[in-house]
Amino acid sequence: MPPERPATREATFRLGVEYDGSGFRGWQVQPRVRTVQGELEAALRRVTGRAVRVAGAGRTDTGCHAAGQVASVTVATRLDAGRLRAALNAHLPPDVRIVEAAEAEPGFHARFSASRRAYRYLLVPRPTALRRCLAWARPIRASVAALNEAGRPLLGRHDFTTFSKQGGEADEPFCTVSRARWTRGAGATRFDIEADRFLYSMVRRIVPTVLRAAEDGGGSRAVRAALEARDRRAAAAPAPAQGLYLMRVRYPRLGWLPRERMNVVA
Repeated sequence: MPPERPATREATFRLGVEYDGSGFRGWQVQPRVRTVQGELEAALRRVTGRAVRVAGAGRTDTGCHAAGQVASVTVATRLDAGRLRAALNAHLPPDVRIVEAAEAEPGFHARFSASRRAYRYLLVPRPTALRRCLAWARPIRASVAALNEAGRPLLGRHDFTTFSKQGGEADEPFCTVSRARWTRGAGATRFDIEADRFLYSMVRRIVPTVLRAAEDGGGSRAVRAALEARDRRAAAAPAPAQGLYLMRVRYPRLGWLPRERMNVVA
C-alpha cells in the first residue's frame, strides 16, 4: 500500500528571504506594481491554493535589497518547512529566493516578535557596471577610523527625528542603536548598523551625514549636533537606495536569522 499523505494542518512558518530589490517597488504589496511581498504571496497562493498575507520584519524601500529578510505566514498545508521552501522557490522569480524555512510557534510574527535588525550600506569608490544597482559609487575622503569616530554619537537610545523622513513615525522617534561600524575590504566600504527599530529612510540619511562630518572635519561633534537638533534639515540628503541591505533579524530565544548571512554582501 502507498504511504499515507500527511494531513493538512494550519501552521505558522518563518522564512528567510533574499532578494535583489532593483526590480521592485519595495517590500510592501501595492496595486499594479511589483513588490517582494506580492511575489511571495503569489507563490504561496500557487503552492497552497489559498490567498494568504505575508508579514515581513522590515519594509524595505524601492531599490533596497535583502540578504536576510525574515517573513512569517500562517497557512493550511500538508508540506513541512523544507518542502514548502522548495515549492516556493520553484514558483518565485530569480530575484527572490527562500534561503531558510522553519515551522514557528503559534503567534510568531516576523515584525512584532523581532528584537533587533541589522542593515548594511555598501559604497564603492567609482562607478562600476557590475555594481551599479548594488552599491553607491562615491569616493570617500576619510579614513575608516575617522568614519567610526564621527559615528560614535549614534550609539545608545536617541530621538532620531533628524534622520527620518517627513511624515514618518513622528510619534515614535526613539531608537536604540547597539552597533554602528565602518569597515573596508574587497574594493568596497561597508557601514553596518544594528538597532531595535529603524525609522523610515534612517540608514540612508545617517550614511551621508557621517561621511560629511568625517570628510569636513566636524567629526563626532557635527553628528552629535545633527542628532540633537531633531531637525531633518540638519542631515545630509539621503544616500541612494541601491546601497542598502537588510542583513538579518534577531529574535528572543532564536538569535539572528537567517543564520550565516553576513558574508553574502561583500
